[in-house]
Parts: sequence; structure tokens; C-alpha cells
Amino acid sequence: MSDDQVAGELKKMTAFIRQEALEKAKEIQIKADEEFAIEKSKLVRQETSTIDSAYAKKNKQASMSQQITRSTLANKTRLRVLSRRQELLNDLFEKAKSQLGDASKDGGKYVEMCKGLVLEGLYALNEPKAGIRARKQDADTVKKAIEGAKKEYKENVGKDVEIVLDDKNYLPEDSAGGVSIIGGGGKIDINNTLEERLKLLETEALPMMRVTLFGANENRRFVD
Repeated sequence: MSDDQVAGELKKMTAFIRQEALEKAKEIQIKADEEFAIEKSKLVRQETSTIDSAYAKKNKQASMSQQITRSTLANKTRLRVLSRRQELLNDLFEKAKSQLGDASKDGGKYVEMCKGLVLEGLYALNEPKAGIRARKQDADTVKKAIEGAKKEYKENVGKDVEIVLDDKNYLPEDSAGGVSIIGGGGKIDINNTLEERLKLLETEALPMMRVTLFGANENRRFVD
């Protein structure tokens, strides 16, 4: 083989090797690009998931914060409303208390009122004898009430009852009026003074007054 032939063969072999190397390098590049794309997609998904989780956590925290804020404001508003309602009720009872003394100014009505208070005590005691305490200035009025109460008690119960006005232990002069009915040999004292009746009204009529003034409570599940 001549030198030219040898040179030609070498050139062919060199070209072949170079082509093989180029193709191999191209394969490596393609594989590297594919692996890079896969790794890049994986990293993007991971980061996206991390961002989504962080956003969801922050969104949940913000939602909880808003709920807490709304609940706090609602409770403050509710307490403020309840406080104002209670103030209104207190004012009503204070005004009623300040006007209790006017009840004894109408003689006829006051006699009937005292008679009713005496009768209520007699029915509760159910005893043949009872004592009555009243204000000193109401002595004549209460005596009339006692006579009427004795008559009505006998009509309703069918029994006579002895009622004695205690002229040694009067109710305080600054009392608004009413009577106390004493029984059981002095051991039982039924307080039917106007101040005590107002206290009972505050307790017993308060739920009805709330409904009348402010409407029914929609959140109340049980009603007495």
C-alpha cells in the first residue's frame, strides 16, 4: 500500500472516529438535557407545592384571625347591648321604686291593695289567728283592709280568722307601704310590703319584661 493510500485510510478512520465522537457527544447532550428538564420539572413541582402549602397556611391563619376578630367584636357588641338593656331595666325599676310612695295617696285603692296583701298572707298561713304590721300612718287604712280581708277570707275558705294589728311594732315610716303578716306564734313573717313586692316583680316578671321590651331571644333553646 502506497503512502497516499495509507494517508487516505487514516483520513477515513479519523473522519469515522470524529463522527462517532460527535454522535456520542450529541447523545450525551440529549440525555443531559432530558435529565435537566426532568430535574427542573421536579424542582418546580416541589417549589410550587411548598408555595401552595405556605399560602394555604397563611390563608388559614388569616381566616382564623378574621373569625377571632369577628367573634370578639360580636361578643363586645353583645355585651354592650346586654349592658344597655340591663341599665334600661334598672332605670325602670328605680323609677317604679321612686313612685311606690304614691300608691298610698289614693285612699280607696290603697285599702283594696292592703286587703289583697293581707288576704295573700292569710291564705299562705292558713291559721286561725294572724298579726299585721303596717306603717303607723297607715293604721286606719289597714284596719279597714283587715275587716274586708276577714270577710272575704270567710267567704272563700269558710273559716273565721282573728287578725290583730300590731300597734307596738310598726313598719318604718319611710317605708313605701304595704303590710307584713305574722303567724306561727310570731315565727313566720310574710313580707308583703310594697318594696318587697317590687323585688319579687324584678325576679318573676323580668323575663316577660325582656321579651316585651326587646323581643324573644333567638338563641335561647329552652323556655321555662
